[in-house]
Amino acid sequence: MEHIHIKIGKNLHRIRKNRGYTLDKVAELTGVSKGMLGQIERGATSPTVTTLWKIASGLNISFSSLIEEESPAVSVISLANIRPLLEEDGKFRVYPMFPFDQKKRFEMYTLELEPGCRHESEAHGAGVEEYVHVSQGALDIIYEQKTYTIRQESAIRFLADKPHTYYNGTESVTRAQLLIYYGL
Repeated sequence: MEHIHIKIGKNLHRIRKNRGYTLDKVAELTGVSKGMLGQIERGATSPTVTTLWKIASGLNISFSSLIEEESPAVSVISLANIRPLLEEDGKFRVYPMFPFDQKKRFEMYTLELEPGCRHESEAHGAGVEEYVHVSQGALDIIYEQKTYTIRQESAIRFLADKPHTYYNGTESVTRAQLLIYYGL
């Protein structure tokens, strides 16, 4: 595992280069000396929390963007390697494929519903949308007292700011991919 000061240095360097800033420009924006910024980028020093806040404020970025792991260019996720969340006595399985990311404003799951499984979901916040693609079987989505039957290789999108229900009325397992988008 990479030491935090190395991670901070790489993140600062990446952010600076992406914006086309010189060390002088970052020093001017943040009030942190050019020499200190260079040491941080090289991983030669571990900056104080105060210094990190100055950098974050000066560059108008989140504090966590300096300390977080950089997302890889490619992520491969296998359902077989994910432990599902279980509801409805195990008849409703939720596999978190891509957790919520504040920058991207969405999260993605694979859902599995056993025959006869009914799962009622509470309303989400204003501006939240759900995108559901059925990859196996069929799925009824009950929204505002209307039932929408989504068959295999079909999809639905709806505002999720109202209660809604997922129901598998078939005699086999239904599998669907759910993307939840958190609008502004």
